Amino acid sequence: MDELSEVIGISRPTLSKYFNDPDSVKITTRKKIENALHEHDYRPNLFATNLNRKLPKNIGILVPTITDPFYAQIVSKIEKRCAAEGYWSIILCSYGNEDTERKAIETLRSLPLAGAIVAPLGSKKNTSLFTALKEKTSLVFMDSHIGTDIPFVGNDNFQSIGLLYDYLIRTGEPPCYIDMPKINQNATERLAAYRVAAHKAGVPPMIVSIEKISWDFEQIGFEIACMAFENNGFPANTLLCANDRIAFGVLSAAYKYNISVGIRPSCQLKVAGHDDHPLSRFTSPDLTTIAQDYEGLVNRTFDILMLAISGKKTHIPLKTPLKGTIIMRSSA
Repeated sequence: MDELSEVIGISRPTLSKYFNDPDSVKITTRKKIENALHEHDYRPNLFATNLNRKLPKNIGILVPTITDPFYAQIVSKIEKRCAAEGYWSIILCSYGNEDTERKAIETLRSLPLAGAIVAPLGSKKNTSLFTALKEKTSLVFMDSHIGTDIPFVGNDNFQSIGLLYDYLIRTGEPPCYIDMPKINQNATERLAAYRVAAHKAGVPPMIVSIEKISWDFEQIGFEIACMAFENNGFPANTLLCANDRIAFGVLSAAYKYNISVGIRPSCQLKVAGHDDHPLSRFTSPDLTTIAQDYEGLVNRTFDILMLAISGKKTHIPLKTPLKGTIIMRSSA
């Protein structure tokens, strides 16, 4: 901008004023600037300008991955809200790794941010870093949390797992629970919610535990199901999977072993998932699941962040649970 100012003979403050609001400068000056922009093909670095503001308009977003359509959909919706509200989104991924998450938090702490939206991993090791990030900028946890005083918006796992359990037991036998790796708080809560639902029904819990720590859920579900089919099967012929991606692996294994899945009387197995993953309607058979409130998750998270940024912190709830909705399809 200094170079452009010197070339066209207009002061840098006037140029800055133009870029912030073109209508704020005289028509003749605006015309001269616009002609120069066209002649020199000049474009201001909006990202650098945003970093230099006293009141930054950057929102940091940290999620485990954006290759998973679940997080990709959420991030896309947050980006749109940021743009609509005049904010620039900076997206980082932890890739399910504690050290990578730590580096990402440090990156967010180094940037001038208006606020940050984070889906944390399950580890408590980075708790102090999240606390330090909260002291520097407004922070909201989304989808998962680590049990701190940082505001959290996410699915009510006890409501949703209980809803799905009740449906399965009404339409067939008590379901066996296929666990997921303990990669975040959702894994712990959903297992606990299954135990609660089984206790209310007066049925002993049947749990297939997962010891492996990995985000490769489909492979884990596939391996667990293959092992079961090669031996004595699962404890029940109705399976409640901790998430849809685990269920995808189970469905693939069932196909491999020629085990029919579905609600028809001739089917050998029923399978249900959780999350209403964007691909769950395209499996064979299409997957019965719990739909998370995607719109509510994004909008409530962003609204709470805006309250925090505006300083209205007394109006911010510490925890905002969102109810799931059962999606009945052909698999269970």
